[in-house]
Amino acid sequence: MYAIILAGGSGSRLWPLSRDLYPKQLIAIHGDNSLLQSTVKRLKNIVDDKKILCITNIKHANDVKFQLRQIESNGNVIAEPMGKNTAPAIACAVEYIKQTSDKDEEIIVLPSDHLIKNVTAFENTVKKAKELAQENYIVTFGITPSYPETGYGYIKTAQSLKNGYKVEHFEEKPDEDTAKQYIQAGCYYWNSGMFCAKASVWEQEIKQHATNIFDNLKELDYSESLSIPYGIYEKMPNISIDYAVMEKSGKTAMVVLESDWNDLGSWKSLYDVKEKDEQGNVIEGNVIANNVKNSLIYSAKKLVAVSGLEDVILVETEDAVMACKKEESQDVKKLYDKLAADNLSAKTVHKTVFRPWGYYTCLADGEGYLTKVISVSPKQKLSIQSHNHRSEHWVVLEGKALVVLDGKNYDLEAGQSIDIPLKAIHSLQNPYDKELRIIEVQKGDYISEDDIIRYEDAYGRV
Repeated sequence: MYAIILAGGSGSRLWPLSRDLYPKQLIAIHGDNSLLQSTVKRLKNIVDDKKILCITNIKHANDVKFQLRQIESNGNVIAEPMGKNTAPAIACAVEYIKQTSDKDEEIIVLPSDHLIKNVTAFENTVKKAKELAQENYIVTFGITPSYPETGYGYIKTAQSLKNGYKVEHFEEKPDEDTAKQYIQAGCYYWNSGMFCAKASVWEQEIKQHATNIFDNLKELDYSESLSIPYGIYEKMPNISIDYAVMEKSGKTAMVVLESDWNDLGSWKSLYDVKEKDEQGNVIEGNVIANNVKNSLIYSAKKLVAVSGLEDVILVETEDAVMACKKEESQDVKKLYDKLAADNLSAKTVHKTVFRPWGYYTCLADGEGYLTKVISVSPKQKLSIQSHNHRSEHWVVLEGKALVVLDGKNYDLEAGQSIDIPLKAIHSLQNPYDKELRIIEVQKGDYISEDDIIRYEDAYGRV
């Protein structure tokens, strides 16, 4: 059996914790592992590790690879040049399996951001889905609805099968009254976005119902690179697998997911799975609360003091504060869309950005300059790189730094500094046992993370 993990997306409804360049699937929102890592580990008894395939946006590919290495996974990573929704992503991943395997095996497709705690029950459901898939069905995983949710699509089931049901049709996200009717009917289930089918069935159904995707797959060649060429992907439609295939196919079946499930798609869904205090609150970070009930209050850094609130979400990160009614947390996406329309950086990147070697925090920026604190973990190093548009000035705050600059090595201690000229080939390294922290001041006509030319890198980012 193969597994395709959909690891793209921006997690816009969990802004400001989730951002374009470091979205929710890469964050340890619940537990010690990120949602992506938890998804991979959940498959360990079902799928051979080498048959796990993550597909993600190229801007997340290095982070995905790094997180797989952290949990000692040998899964492969396909990089999309842009987001095109789930149908092109699944089709391209299926094409990779077709090109690299001579067997017609089942393929399970999973989002990377689901929270499932009862792994044994999940495994049992997958086994049932696999048996149905062997009968040439595309199997979807339905969730028994526990309340009239308006943020999910629904599946209406028809006659019973050995391990599940035939699907009568799929329903769009309903209003609340319609959702209540679905629950009363007893034959409607939440659409989880998980699927299972044989490789040949995926290929046949995509060919039949999504020819504008299938025709482009003929140009894909994974023999040299797992990065999808821009020229191929730009011709793909931006469409979900539900619209492109599932709603048109006559081969759809459904199994009922036996385990717990949460897609962590909103702050309310995160509130639902977190442990609560006696007042029904989820409180994390530097928070003082008085007379607060049934709310989620989150502070990343600053002191947040709240009083007299009920049924609210309040989230503080280093550069943003978001507040909303708990029941309207789906509308956080509208705030995210406004950030995008105004081209604000708070949509894209956190103040603190994590990298394989450590992290950096932006302190101040303006026209032609940017100031950061960079923290390099012991025995780690940044890539050997250069910049076409900016010079840099480094001041060591704590620890000792090894600076490689145009082929020469410089040892710096706390209080010492060095200039990195425009286009100079350089690297900041910490071969020592203690954390290294420096101040970096960038100056130039273009200040952006994409102004990096890498020559060597310990984390495979060249």
